[in-house]
Amino acid sequence: MTGPVVGVDGGATRSRAVILDGDGREVARMEGGPAVADARSPDRAAAAVAELVRATATAAGVELPLPAVWAGLAGAGREDSRSAVQAALRGTALAAHVRVGTDVEAAFHHAFPSGPGILLVAGTGSMAHGRSEGGREARTGGWGPLLGDEGSGYSIALEALRSVVRARDGRGPETALTALLLGELGFAAEEALVSWSAEASKGQVAALAPTVIRAALGGDPVALDIEARAVEALRQHVLALVDLLGPWATSPAVGLTGGLLNPGGPLRDALARALAGDPVVLFNGAVDAALGAAYLARSLVNEPSA
Repeated sequence: MTGPVVGVDGGATRSRAVILDGDGREVARMEGGPAVADARSPDRAAAAVAELVRATATAAGVELPLPAVWAGLAGAGREDSRSAVQAALRGTALAAHVRVGTDVEAAFHHAFPSGPGILLVAGTGSMAHGRSEGGREARTGGWGPLLGDEGSGYSIALEALRSVVRARDGRGPETALTALLLGELGFAAEEALVSWSAEASKGQVAALAPTVIRAALGGDPVALDIEARAVEALRQHVLALVDLLGPWATSPAVGLTGGLLNPGGPLRDALARALAGDPVVLFNGAVDAALGAAYLARSLVNEPSA
């Protein structure tokens, strides 16, 4: 028995926390606002995690500080951001042991706690992480919205918005996306998109992606093209890791997670079809990053206090 521990999965849109009791059973789960690691404002992410952990502890009927908290946060792949948020989080008196890692690390640990596999994440951003049969690890993607995030909710929505203004100018074909996106945002004309897009967060932009996929299901050619390019970009994340981490004795398992790829997610079925002819096997279960983070928190308990 380790005593209750908490795992947090934080992203640009929302965060989730899970508390496990001393026997490893889930006793509480809650959702909160965004929590992204950023070296420029580490206290913001630490405060978001602390607020969610306190609420989840109250729901579980357990007292703080806990033995351990493990927070997997978007943006924590950069060492300066990870260490800054970890230091700020240690100042909140949430737990005796505190560790900050990436949300992908937490999700990967749930899907593949040991052994080989590839995890593809597509939500607000996109990336993939893999482990070879010999234990080597590598990633693809995760370069952020300016350099990467191909196939992500942000990139899908941004390309859709660009298609709308191109159609307005006559530089591109007319598209059902114009009425759908303007209607969802409550705007009467395309000109309103200029100030909105300049001020909108990544999460707000990415939230438009399901509308783009619905337009594709409705047969809109522009939306279909955006969807097809997104699916192919995500497929290439996986195939790059297959090559980087091979050769493989058996076809690697591929887990899918993130808002676009979770069970019932708008791109999950299309991506599964795209990968059907590739040398991989889909891991069909749901991937739970918050639970993976909680399992990692349990492993911290026997470490020396930091």
